[in-house]
Amino acid sequence: MCWCALPFLLAGLAQAPFDVVLTNGRIVDGTGAAWFRGDIALAGGKIVRITPAGRLKDAPATRRIDVGGKVVAPGFIDIQSHSRAALLTGDGRVVSKVTQGVTTEIMGEGATNAPANEKTIGGMATLGRGADGKIEFSGPRGFDEWLRAMEAHGSSVNFGSYVGASTIRMYVKGMTQGAPTPAETAEMQRLVREAMKDGAFGLATALIYPPGEYATTEELIALSQAMAPYGGVYITHMRSEGDQLLPAVDEAIRIGREGGVPVEIYHLKAGGKRNWPKMREAIAKINAARARGEDVQADMYTYVAGGTGLTVCFPPSASADGFLFDNLKDPAKRKAIRAEIEHQTSAWENLCELGGAENVLLLDLRKPENQPYAGKRLAEVAKMMGKDWIETAMDLVLSERQRIGTVFFLMDEDNLQMQMREPWMKFGSDAEGANPDKPGSLTHPRAYGNFTRLLGKYVHEEKVMPLEEAIRKMTSATATRLSLHDRGVLREGLVADVVVFDPATVSDRATFEKPHQVSVGVEYVFVNGVAVIDQGKHTGAMPGKIVRGPGYSQR
Repeated sequence: MCWCALPFLLAGLAQAPFDVVLTNGRIVDGTGAAWFRGDIALAGGKIVRITPAGRLKDAPATRRIDVGGKVVAPGFIDIQSHSRAALLTGDGRVVSKVTQGVTTEIMGEGATNAPANEKTIGGMATLGRGADGKIEFSGPRGFDEWLRAMEAHGSSVNFGSYVGASTIRMYVKGMTQGAPTPAETAEMQRLVREAMKDGAFGLATALIYPPGEYATTEELIALSQAMAPYGGVYITHMRSEGDQLLPAVDEAIRIGREGGVPVEIYHLKAGGKRNWPKMREAIAKINAARARGEDVQADMYTYVAGGTGLTVCFPPSASADGFLFDNLKDPAKRKAIRAEIEHQTSAWENLCELGGAENVLLLDLRKPENQPYAGKRLAEVAKMMGKDWIETAMDLVLSERQRIGTVFFLMDEDNLQMQMREPWMKFGSDAEGANPDKPGSLTHPRAYGNFTRLLGKYVHEEKVMPLEEAIRKMTSATATRLSLHDRGVLREGLVADVVVFDPATVSDRATFEKPHQVSVGVEYVFVNGVAVIDQGKHTGAMPGKIVRGPGYSQR
């Protein structure tokens, strides 16, 4: 080709209309580099041009938006989402997430809708949970079928998942306690390999809940070894975040080392005031492992309260073999459960004891007779019912026949800020996307404000970290962890997942008392180049696509 013709070819390309041009923005590209003033053009679901400000002011475009004074950043990646039901059978718009700037959600903590058989379906039912989305996928490509079903349902965000280690265990052993046999271990390893080939990002554990807490360290090492050839990550809700926090960190590091995989710790925290001083040592353990060349990282949410089920206040034996509700109903077994709560003899984490009943907020109560207790502390409800907190908790779970969504106030604000400064820290909501127009039961405010709280409270107001570093931890750091090399930074040729927000006004509004309030300050969100949030309002668009781990193979 004659090089003299190149200017004419480039001129012709320049006349092709862009879908969207964002002009005069403060571009924070997600790498941690300092912001710069620039223009960005989107076309065909990709970022196609990034220039200094003003260079695209006359470029042909279907839509042009002046974002002067606003920050333009990569879409935020939620590394710990629970939107399985919303994306499979519910409101795929996940309004509470996209109004924070979230463009990709990653699921899988402990449990997934695949692989499935009668043991996983029955096990979840006996825990009072059921499979999120009420659909399980039992075929040989079940994990892939599940992802494709969510895409067919329609989603405003991109999504993917780890495979749940509890689901893998239930598939083979049901709700039975005890270490797996060699044959059972081999079957569990096969299931992990199949999920990795279907696009799982790795293996996710939840080790304070049955049946995850029944898993041995050796079992988890064996499963990690099975996923290692596929580039998987071992991501874990550790066995303890309270009294046994430091041994739990040691266990996670050991699993990664002997399993030959990177380690990611879900929602790193030190729960319970007596354990707050342990956070510095936990961080030191992670940094020491990294100094040895072991890839250990973590993520967190931006609140001093966590959220889970009230059933975590019962010992593991209460749920053994899937008989939780039967055991609570039987007077003799109920007495034994109470004795174990009062005089703990086995290793398990009782969050009610760790924080105290006065720091336990009940949210998800569904039966009419229990509605007066929603939004109240367990200590207050116990007084209203004329019982102690143990009897109250057992009665409520038996009445509701579900785990009861609950908030536990356990953490320290100083620790929170110390943790988020670590270079290996990332952010995950640990929440399902919600719709404020159909709020349903109360929820943790992190479902609406985890990411905007970081930008408003911790970046803008309290200056805990620079804006560029906060954006990096919500975007490219997470994309790199997931081996998603086509997104997470603003770069020509990458996926057009883009958020525009006002750095002076961006903030969370959700509270524990009134959680169903969307964030403010996020003005535009583009997912695969399509506007999902436009001038602060949801457009109804559902352009979300599946994202998969590095071991994916089309079979």
